[in-house]
Amino acid sequence: MVTKIDLKKELKRFYAPSAAAIAVVNVPEFNFAMIDGYMEPSERPATSVAFQNAIAALSGVSFSLKSISKQRARNPVDYAVMALEALWWVDSGNFDFQASARWRWTLMVMQPKHITETMFARALLDARERAGIPGATRLRFGPFTEGLSIQTMHVGPYHEEPRTMARMKTFASENCFRYRGKHHEIYLGDPRRAKPEKLRTILRQPVEK
Repeated sequence: MVTKIDLKKELKRFYAPSAAAIAVVNVPEFNFAMIDGYMEPSERPATSVAFQNAIAALSGVSFSLKSISKQRARNPVDYAVMALEALWWVDSGNFDFQASARWRWTLMVMQPKHITETMFARALLDARERAGIPGATRLRFGPFTEGLSIQTMHVGPYHEEPRTMARMKTFASENCFRYRGKHHEIYLGDPRRAKPEKLRTILRQPVEK
């Protein structure tokens, strides 16, 4: 019998924040499929071939893992593939939204805790063998921990994120938090299907007192 798990429900605290307030969360360690890259000069995420190829590779391996999990002989588990996430930074320091020519990124998809390195290796082999999934060779699997963070839901186009980021910065200052780590975005909407004003993106920032 296949066990079904609902990660979005289980992890609602981290993946369904309100847009009306800034929340303080302590994000535990999760396992992710990940791939690293940088934004080419004069490109944006929507136009960067490398960025789009990385999304395709992550999607391919994540759906392969879901299939492997559901079809395994012992303790099969079915689940919905989690949302695309991205860490953003620039080498010189904190993330600068306006400096896209210097952006570096790690794209990632969170994986259930029962997913193993062996299962990932099999899914990675499947992705590499499929035509049309360039970038699969750069995929990796491992833990990522953010710890104390602030987050909120940004509703609207990506280019309007600075207004929400400004709210977060003000909240951090008023509550004696200092930024650390990388700017984190979790994409709950699909820009190919949703209207820009309807897009929902979780903005998260690790902090310390």
